This record gives sequence, structure tokens and C-alpha cells, in this order.
Amino acid sequence: MTFQQLLQIIPLIEHIESHSASIKIDCPADQHLLVLVRRGHIKIQLQDGEPIVCSQAYACHPDLGPFYIQAPKTKEVEYVVFTYRLLPEQSTWTLHGPLTTISDYKINYMVDELIRTTQNIHPHSIEEEAAQQFRKRLMFERILFIYLYESHMTYEKKSSAESIEETLSYMNEHYMVALTLPMLARRAGMSTGHYTVLFKKRTGTTMTSYLHTLRIEKAKLLLLQSDLLAKEVAQRVGYVDYFHFSKVFKKMTGCSPATFQETKRTSKN
Repeated sequence: MTFQQLLQIIPLIEHIESHSASIKIDCPADQHLLVLVRRGHIKIQLQDGEPIVCSQAYACHPDLGPFYIQAPKTKEVEYVVFTYRLLPEQSTWTLHGPLTTISDYKINYMVDELIRTTQNIHPHSIEEEAAQQFRKRLMFERILFIYLYESHMTYEKKSSAESIEETLSYMNEHYMVALTLPMLARRAGMSTGHYTVLFKKRTGTTMTSYLHTLRIEKAKLLLLQSDLLAKEVAQRVGYVDYFHFSKVFKKMTGCSPATFQETKRTSKN
């Protein structure tokens, strides 16, 4: 699969469906599938072959169908199936197999937007419908680009030190979103256990402690430099639960967020 192929075709979404159970997919000759796992993992089995465990994405080529998607019986799973066709027809498109990404946040945002646009927005004119279809096409092309580019990246050799540094930079830029150890380990291209050891060797602390420290430092700046309420600051730096934020803040600074804000402002006056 090459970018030359993507450059020469236009992918058009036919259907978007969310699933949480096992299904069988018959792939017509003129349609391709992109399966995106949003939570948990699934197994994908071709007609002849062993099941392939998938925790991110899988591209299904019509020449190799049908496809059997198996959801775990004991764990919750959520995945989205994009059915799309290509223009011009009969274009060369060899995309098939597992795909990986380190940009889960971007992918999920675009998937949410595509689902919302398809289900909740109803065009009132031909021009509006054309604009909506064009926007959906651009987002889907962006999703394909990310998977192609970042799947290629995972095959390139990169030192462990470089991988850790890259995830540290990512944490510093995206501290306000949900970050998990498995997500960052996958981004670094290593197992969770190996990543944990190398992360502590590099930073002297755990990933969770590092993230708390980063968020609290950002919160202190917001409390001092803005008129935001402590609850608003908590949300800005990535804490959904204010009481958890307050507990972590007090443990690290010795006082509550409100007290810190009031004390520092009083001292300035």
C-alpha cells in the first residue's frame, strides 16, 4: 500500500455503523471496510485463516472476505465499521490488514464528528448536502492518511530513549486529555512493563506521578494568572472529578486550590 494510491483516488463513505457484539461482514466487490476499535479489542477472522487480535484498526479488502468479527464474551468492546467505495471505479487499492496509530485522540474526535454529522445533521438543500459530503470525505481521507503514515512509522527503527522522549513531549502538549499507561506504551512501540521501567529510569517517577505533577503545575499557573474558579481550572488541566483534583493538589502543595489562589493573590497585594 502506497501514498501514490491514496493520491489518485477519492474514498466515499457509504455507511458508518457502531457495534459491541460479534458480526459477520460480507464485503461486496466494489466496497472496502475500515474497522476502528474504540474500546477493548476484537478478533478478525478471514474465511480461511487464524483470528487476528485487533486493538486499533483493520482494513478489509473485498477480495479476501467475508470477515468474521469476534467480540470478547467477558469484556466490553466498542468498534466502528466504515463501509466505503472508491472513485474512479476499478481503482487500484491494496489496503488490507492491521493498522496502528499514535494519534488516538485525533482519530476518535473525527470518528465522533463523522457519526454526529451522519446521524444528527440533515441538509436542507442540495448545496448544503454537497458541502456536508465533502467535509465527511476530507475527514475520512485524514483518517486514512494518519493510519497509513503512522503504521509506516511503527516499522521504522527508533531507539527506546527517543521513544520515551517523544511520549514525554506528547504528555506536555496533551496533559489535559485522558492519558493512560497502555496508550503511551503503545505510542512508544513497547510493552507496558518495558515502558514503565524505562519511563521511571528517565524521569525518576511513575507515569501517573509525572502526569499529576505536570497537571498541578499547570493548575497553579492558571490559579495565579486567571480569574477561573478552581473547578474550572481542574477541568482545564484534565481532572473530571474536582474532589480528586483538590486531593492531589493539596497533597502536592500543602493547601487546597482555593486557599492557594487566595494566599498568593493576598501576598501580591
